[in-house]
Amino acid sequence: MSFSDLFGSGEHTRNVSHFASIVRLAIVDGDLNEEEFALLGRFSRRLDISVEEYKKILKNPEGYPINPPDSKQKRLERLHDLFKIIFADREIDDEELNLVSKYAIGLGFSDDEAVKIIKRSVDIMSGHLSFEDYEYLLNR
Repeated sequence: MSFSDLFGSGEHTRNVSHFASIVRLAIVDGDLNEEEFALLGRFSRRLDISVEEYKKILKNPEGYPINPPDSKQKRLERLHDLFKIIFADREIDDEELNLVSKYAIGLGFSDDEAVKIIKRSVDIMSGHLSFEDYEYLLNR
């Protein structure tokens, strides 16, 4: 058995941690709905989470610490994933907002950056774009 078989790769460990964060956000507002289950399935495949890991994480998602990636772009991708699961039910509640704020800081964003990114992400994901932002995104 190789060293990587014993401990897993750093990237896989980050993926497992990220998937656990996604699950925590999905269940913070109650039972999982069909859309959340479907998204979790897609995330598990994309993040290379095995069926055994999936089941284990669903039972205890709190057992995995946040393991942030090195690059800002990758941290933003992780935050985007979190917002996708939050908005699977098309709304964000206070518990989800509080938890995603903690995750943003855990991913390595400063308090000020986290506040700005979260506010902007909520505006974008909930469809509260200004005309200027809408136009910018269309012309990108």
